[in-house]
Amino acid sequence: MSDLTEIRWHGRGGQGAKTAALLFGEAVLGQGKYMQAFPEYGPERMGAPVQSFNRISDGPITLHCHVTEPSVVVVLDPTLIGAADVTNGLPPDGIIIINTDRPASEFRRQLGLNGQKLYTVDASRIARETIGRDIPNTPMLGALVRATKLVNYEDMIADTRKKLEAKFGSKPGVVEGNIKAIQRAYEEVTSG
Repeated sequence: MSDLTEIRWHGRGGQGAKTAALLFGEAVLGQGKYMQAFPEYGPERMGAPVQSFNRISDGPITLHCHVTEPSVVVVLDPTLIGAADVTNGLPPDGIIIINTDRPASEFRRQLGLNGQKLYTVDASRIARETIGRDIPNTPMLGALVRATKLVNYEDMIADTRKKLEAKFGSKPGVVEGNIKAIQRAYEEVTSG
């Protein structure tokens, strides 16, 4: 399975790590690839650290365990850095994407990155401005797509819009706000 890409999402309960992994996985599936999207539960309460995972491949995926050697790490809450080893298993050519308003250089030093690509975006600010709540999951989808190019951006937007309309059909503002959040993060994510 040399074409296997694994993603590990770090967040806190209520930030949407599980939903983001599922939306991303469904977008991947819509582009004809195989995928897995699943959470790892610990204490199931608001604010508790959580992880979610994706696996993406051109062929069937036979692994059925959590991700220990991710190609990509997405951090929805920067306060987890230091409290959890978010870079555990990340290879030297891996990618880490952090929701933060702080400079990337701070994280590069703090995490001891050695060759890994680092991307940052203020997904919390984008979420507050587009959906009215600090739920950074959909903006981080936009940053993930821009940083990795694992899926076609326009197709992912269309697929995510359909999924959100099915879930929030009676609340079109929620759908449009989340789509705008994805689009803004896609444009605003920077490498550092």
